[in-house]
Amino acid sequence: MKKSIVLTKPFSVENESDSEGSYRAPNLLRRLLSLLKNVRRGSDLTRFQLPPQFNFPKSQLQCYGESLYSISSNLLSRCNNGHSPLDRLINVVAWSISTTRPPIFGVAPYNPTLGETHHVSKGNLNVLLEQVSHHPPVSALHATDEKENIEIICCHYPIPKFNGTNVEAKVHGKRQLKLLNHGETYEMNSPSLFIRILPIPGVDWVGDVNIRCLESGLMAEICFKTQSFLGLSGNQRLIKGKIFDSSSLKILFEVNGHWDSIVTLKDMNNAESRVIYDAKQTISGLQAPIVKDEENVWPTESTLIWSELSQAIMSQDWEKAIEAKKFVEERQRDMLRERESKRETWVPKHFTLCQNKEGFWDCLPIQKLVPNSPIITL
Repeated sequence: MKKSIVLTKPFSVENESDSEGSYRAPNLLRRLLSLLKNVRRGSDLTRFQLPPQFNFPKSQLQCYGESLYSISSNLLSRCNNGHSPLDRLINVVAWSISTTRPPIFGVAPYNPTLGETHHVSKGNLNVLLEQVSHHPPVSALHATDEKENIEIICCHYPIPKFNGTNVEAKVHGKRQLKLLNHGETYEMNSPSLFIRILPIPGVDWVGDVNIRCLESGLMAEICFKTQSFLGLSGNQRLIKGKIFDSSSLKILFEVNGHWDSIVTLKDMNNAESRVIYDAKQTISGLQAPIVKDEENVWPTESTLIWSELSQAIMSQDWEKAIEAKKFVEERQRDMLRERESKRETWVPKHFTLCQNKEGFWDCLPIQKLVPNSPIITL
């Protein structure tokens, strides 16, 4: 029996307006205000159930995965090829910026089901994600490139809060990029997603991202800035930051630009500037992955689990979309009831999950290398 697998184009800078038109339901703002009218200010929206009219046809796992494997230039290889620790940190900063993708106002990805996976290969880079917790929603990512000797480990758990006129989703957890040839580990966090409902609707990434190399002591602080409260500021998608030595606190470079266009680096010694990131070269012309070996696609694969819903959303068949989403959610509840009746505890297949004393979650991969995937992207 042929599997129904739905793979959609990644979000990129040149198809952003097309995506908005494709995935927006009619009268979106009015529907959104109606949906939130009984929600109290300060409420945690983690368990908030969205109708499919407010979804675009992707799981959150796909969005996390696309930020790594959907890219036009090989920034990871550039990170590895830097001649000095400072060169490598600068390239890691550019790579980190590349994982920021244009969001769409009023629509969100599906909340992954427990145990859901997303597995894609791009060249020598193999990327695997697993939903290791449903409440709270914790997603784990492991990516390896055996040729470049690079490993990436991420743990994400967004917590969206309603603030009356806006929603801010703080993405907790850390990301690690390991350049094993150099014995270096770079740790970084993620920006928050800021959704402004009133007075002028809009969505953007905001907040501070700190990147540090544990071995060299070099650090970068990058601030993602949004528009003014009224949404009228011309400085959209602005980022500003600095690269410095954490031992001396000496600022070595300033970082300026817009994450969806050009980012430049200014040398504080000689005031020379150069481009370190060009979004149009890096996250444009992106194509949907393709299925190379359908038989070996896992039954837990995101694009398989949500395929009926994704098809319905793309064809704007909202009755079918409601039925498809209900089917997936009811099946998850049935599996939970079955585990409870058997007194079984669910355990992730590909990661170990732990929580520290401060309540922060962390994930570690079980396997050293991510295997090749039957789903590939060019």
